[in-house]
Amino acid sequence: MPSPFLLPVLALAVCMVGAAEFMLAPMLAPLASAFNTSPAYASGLVSAYALSYAAAAPLMGWLSDRAGRRGVLLAAMLLFAVDSIALTLVPTLPAAMAVRILGGLAAAATIPTVFALIADRIPPARQAGAMGGVMLGMTAGIAAGPAVAGLLVEAWGWRAPFLLIAGSCLAACGLGWCVIPRDLPRAHMTKASSIKKASAGIFRLLLAKGAWNGSAVAGYVFAGEALRMRYGLEVGAVGIAVSVFGLGLGIGNMLAGHCSRRYQREENPLVLATVVVACSMTLFLTAAIGLAVALGCLLTWGAALGIAAPASTAILAQRAGANKGKVLAVSESVNNVAVLALLPVAASASGTYGVTPAAALLGGICLAGAILSATVGPREL
Repeated sequence: MPSPFLLPVLALAVCMVGAAEFMLAPMLAPLASAFNTSPAYASGLVSAYALSYAAAAPLMGWLSDRAGRRGVLLAAMLLFAVDSIALTLVPTLPAAMAVRILGGLAAAATIPTVFALIADRIPPARQAGAMGGVMLGMTAGIAAGPAVAGLLVEAWGWRAPFLLIAGSCLAACGLGWCVIPRDLPRAHMTKASSIKKASAGIFRLLLAKGAWNGSAVAGYVFAGEALRMRYGLEVGAVGIAVSVFGLGLGIGNMLAGHCSRRYQREENPLVLATVVVACSMTLFLTAAIGLAVALGCLLTWGAALGIAAPASTAILAQRAGANKGKVLAVSESVNNVAVLALLPVAASASGTYGVTPAAALLGGICLAGAILSATVGPREL
């Protein structure tokens, strides 16, 4: 029986990943000044982090399957702390970007290992709810990270947010040492047939998740501009309005367990949620609706995505068998690649043909992902 503190500690770990990835948004100008460069070049810190994350995730997932979840996760938290402290000490932007690669490696090890650990220790019927609760920590980091970072920079300078991340990661590491169980299954100790038997279905689930998650995130990038142009909102009002999506995401994370328990077939809530994502996203981006209805669409869009993400993660973990760390890590890479591929395509379509065709394209890709998810039967894998 896992410790009752296990899930909160894991939520703290993924919260730091979410915060570290998004907190640089309000910090580019101070970072540019500190490293004697421009904000555009300072954004290279984001790219270095994201690219190392996407590239290293499969390797880190494989390592957690072989070396054990506990050691990999504790090492990742220590590496995250070292990365954050080192960023406050390096003198140049190239050095900072090199250090930031370490943060990407730590994130690549943390996310799949956390969810593989949940799949190892939590009964299948409770996994979607447990993963939703832990994802709520990541949602909180993504939502609060930029705001907290901005306040800390104003009060104590640009180093303060990184030192807070470092301290939190050290705390997560210390708490994890106490609550993460030592007797974790490893892939080489179990039969090696599970991933081969499930490979076709898992591949389709990964492809489907890349489609609906990538299109939903790419569509969200256009949400602020759609609000500004359609309703004439100022920058501050746009920021507040867009935060409704994050609220919906948190609500969806909390409802994930309830939705999973309500349906006999575990794929049903996933398919339903992705269809709702596609419909609400397309309606928000294309229809001439009032501001209140638009915010309702944004809330629904976020909530459905908040349900779909832990549901799909739980399904992938259950179907992957002993190789769940590797499969969940590949899922992270597929998601990042899908977003990076769809963003320029949608932006080009929007610039050439307008927002409506671009939104229809993203909505169609999202629906295709939902349909592909529905074709994977529970016995097939």
